[in-house]
Order: sequence, then structure tokens, then C-alpha cells
Amino acid sequence: MTIPQSVSEGDKAPLEVPTPPGAEGPVWQYFQPRKLLNPATQRFLFATGIECSYPTIEWEGKRVRQDELQKCGHYDRWRDDFELARELGVRILRYGPPYFSMHLGPDKYDWSWTDQVLPVLRETGLVPVIDLCHFGVPDWIGDFQNPDFPRLFAAYARAFAERYPWVMLYTPVNEMYIAAEFSASYGWWNERLTSARGFVTALKHLVSANVRAMVAILDVRPDAIFIQSESSEYTHPSRPEFIDECEMLNDRRFLSLDLNYGIRVNSSMYTYLLDNGMTHDEYEFFMKHNLREHCILGNDYYVANEHLMINPRDRVFAGDVFGYYVITREYYQRYNLPVMHTETNMLEPDATRWLWKTWANIQRLRHDGVPMCGMTWYSLIDQVDWDTALRENNNRVNALGLYDLDRKIRRVGVAYKRLIEQWRNLPLLPNGPFSYPGMYSQPDARELNWSAESTRAQPSHVRG
Repeated sequence: MTIPQSVSEGDKAPLEVPTPPGAEGPVWQYFQPRKLLNPATQRFLFATGIECSYPTIEWEGKRVRQDELQKCGHYDRWRDDFELARELGVRILRYGPPYFSMHLGPDKYDWSWTDQVLPVLRETGLVPVIDLCHFGVPDWIGDFQNPDFPRLFAAYARAFAERYPWVMLYTPVNEMYIAAEFSASYGWWNERLTSARGFVTALKHLVSANVRAMVAILDVRPDAIFIQSESSEYTHPSRPEFIDECEMLNDRRFLSLDLNYGIRVNSSMYTYLLDNGMTHDEYEFFMKHNLREHCILGNDYYVANEHLMINPRDRVFAGDVFGYYVITREYYQRYNLPVMHTETNMLEPDATRWLWKTWANIQRLRHDGVPMCGMTWYSLIDQVDWDTALRENNNRVNALGLYDLDRKIRRVGVAYKRLIEQWRNLPLLPNGPFSYPGMYSQPDARELNWSAESTRAQPSHVRG
């Protein structure tokens, strides 16, 4: 028999399996147990997202805002983009309004964009995960070194939740670790610093903003769910003398989520934090908040997430040495939370192969007991200038989307749509029923509608 080697070949007539004499159906049916779907069990969350990064960079002597919503044409074609996502078959859309242009000053907000767009998004039936901060801040705040940022951002998050109370799923601050590393360690974005103190300062402010935003949103909507979209990292040593430094970096990669979830760090990381500007009281702030009951561990994995240290100063991309399976198990074993795969992509012509490789890893993780509840190809539309990590303003298109910038579907888009059609009945979690009233209880359900317990006491962490 001929096994299809690609999705395009697989689109041809299905392979006919001969039926042996005396059998009632194809041979493979012998191994298929009877399965009855539980109508109350929620289904696996297939997702995509609209690329919405907006860091500032230094370009040709000027400070430039890298607004991906503008570069990718979303401001003009947002209705088309919502319709493409709906036609794709995803239920979840990661969506980040332009925070940098909406927060005008302390307690001053411009809701004109979201008032126009979010009601239409709601009507599509897509469930949004709202990114409130995606790699940048308004000009008047400055950058992630500003100690007022967490307080100001929490006020914005509360105001957003009050204006759009139907929104339930949030990523308050996207990829806190990457935002701090690219802005204050690599010197690429925003404050463009290259120091450990700059990194720790940015990180503590980003995580504090995330925690305070969660608390503020929970004051408005006590049943909110937070999907922490965070980069999954690993650094490999190329020589034995780099082992200790790599171990430090492999501890440091957990800092954003450790602080966010109130997990006490090891002694070396505690020393690292205090040596580089975090105070004991600031550290204890994180330890006094436990919002895990409201959280899903979202993790992002790209082929560039594993690094190879080649000298004391430089790391290069290592490729998927361990791969998504190994890295994700490490994060799951550390945090013991449900996991949602929240970002990946790959350039054509390797995108379809990468999609199926990622899906195979997710399936194996579920088979081995990791509660994987969702998968995301990021993003819906091609991106611009991510080939330089947004460090350069070249307006160069990166073929990373399910659709190109003309809104024509790519081969990986066809493959993802087919994958969703084939696996749409997969349970949300690997084993057992899992149901939230109203989530998808009706075929035409348009939003998550998980009722809060009216008699439930106010959680202590909300007021603490």
C-alpha cells in the first residue's frame, strides 16, 4: 500500500483496506473499542491568534513602534480575519487589542477600537483569549523599568473587565520572560538594556503587573480563567565549562512563572534576584498570592526555543533537540497545572510537517497523563519583520500564518483545518468527563458562560 507523504497527497481518495473473507468491515475496526461521547464533556481547544506585538525599537535614529496589527493589515481587515478564523473551525482566538494606544493616562482610556471590534468578535461564536499587554506599553509609561507600570496596568485591566464583562479568558501579560529578556537583557526592545539588573527589574514589574491584573479582573469576574502564554526554553552547553552557566539559565527560565504562581525559587535564583534589585518585600508579594485555581499553563514552543551556548556570551539556536514533549513535561512537572499549547509556527515549506509533529507531541503528552487541553497555530495571518525578532523595520513578510497577507489560505492552513475536522471530538482532557455548564452545551453557543457561585465567599487573595 502507499502511505500519503503529505497532507496534499492525503487529500486524494482515501485508501481502501481490503476486507478478509468472513469479516464485516475493514481490518482496523477489530481494534476499535466502542466509544460513546459524553455530551457534557467539553472538547479539545483548537486555537489560533492575531499577531499583535507592539514593542518600540531604535531605528534610523528614531524610536519606532513595531505595530503588528497595522503591519499585517488587521486594522483594515479585522472582519475578514474573524471570518477566516471561524471558517477554519477553531473555537478559541487569541486576541490582543492595542494597549499602547488605548491607555491614554492614569484612569484615561480610549475604547473606540474595542467597542467596534469586540461585539463583532462575540457574534462570530469565537471565544477570545484577550491579551492585555503584548511586548509594549504606552509612550507615556515609557518602558518596563517604570515602577508605576504594574499599578497602572492593573487599573487598565479592571476597567477592561468592567467594560466587557462577557470576556472570561485572559492572558494579562504575554510572554513575561521574553518581554523582559528582549527588552532588558538582549537590548532589542523598549528600554534596550543589557544587564542582569535591567532584566530583573523588567521581570518583576511584568509579573507584578500580571498578578495585579488577575486580582483586578477577579474582582469584576470571579470565574475568570487566565492562560499564561509563556515561552518554553532550554539551553544546552556546547562545552563542559559551560555546564554551570547553562544550569543557571535553565533555572532562570522558570522565574516568570515561579513568581506568577507563588512558587519559591531555589537559593541560587533567590540570590540572583536580590543581587539584581529585587527586595525581600517584593519577593514576598509574589509568594503571598496563589491564583493557581484560575490558571491554565500556556506554553509556547518554536524551533528556536532551545539554545546552544557556544561561548560565555553567546547562544545560538539549537533546533528542537529535546522537542516539545520533553520541554513541556518539565514545565508540567514543576507547576502541575492543565497545559495549553499556546503558540508555534514554521516557515513554508516545512510548516505542514511541523504542524503534524507538534500534534504528535501533544497526543503523546496526553497519552502519558499530561492534561493538555488545547493547541494553537500562531498566527492566523502572516507576520512582518519577525525574521529579525522585530529589531528591524524592514516590512519584510514572514510566511508563518495559516493565511497570507492577501487572506489566501496556505497549505498549513488547509492541514490545520483538516486536523480540526478529524479530531474535533477529542475530549478536553485525556481521561474522564470535564464539563463547565454552558461552555459549549448548545451547538450554537456563542460564548463561555460559566456561572459564578453567588454564595461563594470572596477569595482572600482578591482583597489581599
